[in-house]
Amino acid sequence: MRKVDELDYLTDPQSNSIGALLLHIAAAEVGYQAATFYARDLNEEERSEWGAALDLGEKARREIRGYELDYYLSRLEKVRAKTLAELGQREDQWLEEETSFGSGQRVNNYFKWFHVFGHELNHRGQIRWLRIRATRSS
Repeated sequence: MRKVDELDYLTDPQSNSIGALLLHIAAAEVGYQAATFYARDLNEEERSEWGAALDLGEKARREIRGYELDYYLSRLEKVRAKTLAELGQREDQWLEEETSFGSGQRVNNYFKWFHVFGHELNHRGQIRWLRIRATRSS
């Protein structure tokens, strides 16, 4: 099986591919960049660029396929570089600043970014599970 086929592999018609999960990790981080660094939701351009990856599901299964690993890694690296640059411009007290989250609950930026990292770890576990199955089916 080619590497692209492994990145596009679906275990069943409702699952997400490794490629889609990689872009989902980046898309979620872009969303938290907007929320924490700029105090806003994703704008129309960002939603257009990242919407399928953010939402996953059928649209992601249709649109996120056929790309080499370098495509996903470069997008992840670009997003992470922006996160690190933005974090580097903030003082530690910024982490304690609270805003609403979800159902109006107030949380600080530390909690939000801890959530981003936990989210990524969860999907990395899914990717490991999928990778084993994708390489076995070759």
